[in-house]
Amino acid sequence: MPFSIATWNINSVRLRMPIVERLLVEQAPDVLCLQETKVPDELFPEKAFRKLGYEHIAFHGQKGYHGVATVARRPIAVVEKRRFCEIEDSRHLSVTVRAGGKTILVHNFYVPAGGDEPNPEINKKFKHKLDFVAEMNAIRAEHDEVSASVLVGDLNIAPLEHDVWSHKQLLNVVSHTPVETENFEAMRLAGNWIDLMRLNIPSEQKLYTWWSYRAQDWEASNRGRRLDHVWSSPNLVPSFTGYEILRLARGWERPSDHVPVIARFDLD
Repeated sequence: MPFSIATWNINSVRLRMPIVERLLVEQAPDVLCLQETKVPDELFPEKAFRKLGYEHIAFHGQKGYHGVATVARRPIAVVEKRRFCEIEDSRHLSVTVRAGGKTILVHNFYVPAGGDEPNPEINKKFKHKLDFVAEMNAIRAEHDEVSASVLVGDLNIAPLEHDVWSHKQLLNVVSHTPVETENFEAMRLAGNWIDLMRLNIPSEQKLYTWWSYRAQDWEASNRGRRLDHVWSSPNLVPSFTGYEILRLARGWERPSDHVPVIARFDLD
């Protein structure tokens, strides 16, 4: 049974609803996980999603900042809206969805960006990011014969050398500093998560999901980073059939600086 999950930092869901609708019409993922929705729960644009057949909606939002939402064409059940670092930011939402005889636990994350200065002693935002990733060690890839886990989202760290346009030039730039990348990979391994985007893609191949608004011509300069991720529990790997990074979406009208990533599975 084909099953697909998309993840996208949309950078304001109400502002960019036209391109969200385009994604849903053209790609029709079974589940869409959005980050940086920037809308309180009572103002979330549910009607627009329901009109497109996404009747099942969960959100964890706040006014003006952060926020995550998961919408689906099949029933979902909210499991948790976890608070990290004792801060009331809306950065996590987990739901379950049934697919191919399994109950899949889907974690939707928006990890803090961390500011500009990669020094936790003088930059509280960077310290918050490191503390957040440390707490993510508690999120494990739970699975058994009838269940599995997926973790997606804007994790705001490009962990590998070729997840950025220049490893050497970005070693002291937040999102690719050694303290971030090492802690990030240690957390992923501790949770027994599989990085699906690198499963069949050589580590020396460049992979990007984000291009800065600051670039005059993002496409020509191509100075990207892989900040958006798709992980799964080991038992989903045999069912994983591939993924798409919808690079063209960076050029859509009024785009986000991130693009959607869609992971596809063929479940028994």
